[in-house]
Amino acid sequence: MSGGEAAAVQNLVWVPKAQEIAREAGARLREFFAQGVETEYKGDVDLVTVADRTVEKLIRERLGEAFPEHGIYGEEGTRDRMEGEFRWYVDPLDGTTNFAHGFPQFCVSMGLEQRTPGMLPDEDGTLVAAVIYDPMRDELYTAERGQGATLNGRPMKVSRISHLAEALLSTGFPSRKRHASPNIHFYHEFTLRSHGVRRTGSAALDLAYVAAGRLEAFWEFNLNPWDTAAGILLVEEAGGKVTDFAGNPFRLDSREILASNGLIQDELVNLFKNMFAGRDLAPIPTPQEFAQRRTENRSKAEKGR
Repeated sequence: MSGGEAAAVQNLVWVPKAQEIAREAGARLREFFAQGVETEYKGDVDLVTVADRTVEKLIRERLGEAFPEHGIYGEEGTRDRMEGEFRWYVDPLDGTTNFAHGFPQFCVSMGLEQRTPGMLPDEDGTLVAAVIYDPMRDELYTAERGQGATLNGRPMKVSRISHLAEALLSTGFPSRKRHASPNIHFYHEFTLRSHGVRRTGSAALDLAYVAAGRLEAFWEFNLNPWDTAAGILLVEEAGGKVTDFAGNPFRLDSREILASNGLIQDELVNLFKNMFAGRDLAPIPTPQEFAQRRTENRSKAEKGR
């Protein structure tokens, strides 16, 4: 642990131990990444590797030792002590497709929810702790409710860019049933109206990047609680905002997420409303229309010489 990290964890309850677990899990991922792993398919293109399962087992064991009364809800099937007051949402390897292709953009994500007695299964508790660790860059993002967010022990804040036209955004596309996702249309519209849109392949890191001020916003469809729980708290504790596309409070079982620095949130929500209503949309040119425009532009350029 660095000096900055040691100072940052003095008043924290859950992060100190959780970040040790995340670092151990990340070190294991680096080993798998260096040696290469066999991949399997959970669906038509939805990958899972021995690294996912091995690292989830490791995290499950370490969390059980550190917090024996806490529940664990993991991507690869762990469902331990789900009736408890505290529940960890764990993605042992967010960015599996990147990992399987040797693309070094993936992370360990762990978010802790506190639930009150008598809550219904579909009710959200309060997210109280978050750890996201990028083992390839050795970047550790942490937060506890009311304590702010840090990157490698140093406080981090969302960016101050206040206009969509100057903003850098990110999104993602499903690894399965991609033909049924409408996001390509949203991607097109946001690309036209922003400084750029990235697609990194790790929703947890995208959310961490919003919290760190590297991105102004992130949106995606059909994510799961293990994808978002840690990143949501990071964004909120860094001064950002997380809602659904209509601007309503985000729920862990929501089928849509919109996270931003807060300054461009209203502009993003209004754009989503227009897109869903079919208003103010720029049509995507066909290849023939693009070829015609290119020819016209060349002609204009030649006449201007």
